[in-house]
Amino acid sequence: MNHTYVIIMAGGIGTRFWPFSRTSYPKQFHDVLGMGRTLLQQTADRFDGICPPENIFIVTSSLYKDLCQQQLPQLSDDQVLCEPIARNTAPCIAYACYKIAQHDPEANIIVAPADHIILKEEEFKRTIQTALDATNGQDILVTLGIQPSRPDTGYGYIQYVHSADTSESNSQIKKVKTFTEKPHLELAQQFVESGEFVWNAGIFVWNVQAIIKAFETHLPEIAEIFEEGKEAYYTDKEAAFIDKAYSLTKSISIDNGVMEKAHNVYVVLSDFGWSDLGTWKSLYEVSDKNEDFNVIDGHIMLYDTKNCIIKTPKDRLVVVNGLDGYIVAEYDNVLMICRKEEEQKVKNFVADAKERGAEFV
Repeated sequence: MNHTYVIIMAGGIGTRFWPFSRTSYPKQFHDVLGMGRTLLQQTADRFDGICPPENIFIVTSSLYKDLCQQQLPQLSDDQVLCEPIARNTAPCIAYACYKIAQHDPEANIIVAPADHIILKEEEFKRTIQTALDATNGQDILVTLGIQPSRPDTGYGYIQYVHSADTSESNSQIKKVKTFTEKPHLELAQQFVESGEFVWNAGIFVWNVQAIIKAFETHLPEIAEIFEEGKEAYYTDKEAAFIDKAYSLTKSISIDNGVMEKAHNVYVVLSDFGWSDLGTWKSLYEVSDKNEDFNVIDGHIMLYDTKNCIIKTPKDRLVVVNGLDGYIVAEYDNVLMICRKEEEQKVKNFVADAKERGAEFV
């Protein structure tokens, strides 16, 4: 029996990618990179050879169950876990881990978001295997940390201990000292210069007994709620149980709820061409650019335009003249033109568009 499992978190709306990412069709279900596979499909593909297809679980909103099954037809109903309401990552991970534990108490689990880009797939697989070897049978929680290439304020940072630890069988695995969420620029610069910090990739590895113990210690109310589902998982009672469980559970991230509190957290130092693809600027950074440093996807004519990302429908001719450093994005009757450096305003645009009518968000 193969004891390796993958949980893919695919429930987010991706507001910062508006108008491309919408409530009815979030970014993880789009072919963002123009590679013929959506982000969700690419994420599932990434684990070929790491675990069998029947050991992959998707946690998503009940709104997106059909989309998940269309894009990953190899998954059974039991492998698509539907959340009735969004409750952040701790309940999402608890649901999947308690369900897997019911089936396989020796499970060794990888948790990954559905919307990340990984450019060096083989290096990623090697890193994941290093983490799986470390967590197999050990009471530790492992996260992947990315060597920072710049002082980015949009990522969380992990500080690790440099000194040799007897429990470290691999120099790539380090004991975690602190977590810091999205620091301001000056602090981010200090972090990168110190050489003691890595970006928090939000990809986790642990065995099912270690994470259940961590929930019981740090989020006992969540542990109690999902522990009660033992009789319901893999039966026709599961959906009703989960509706009730989610009405009782609080909204909290796994980072705040468990990882920042636990003392048995380790980080695998990683470098596999990672981006969390959270924003237009992050898509710009990982995409191929033309000689004027433009990223273009669509039927586009450019004049005197540079440093832009332009993504528009293939059936519409778009002419752009005289722009430098802009996002031009059109999808489903919404056109957005915004300075790349001011992409944080996208969330405000979405809030204002919501007031104009649901069809815009």
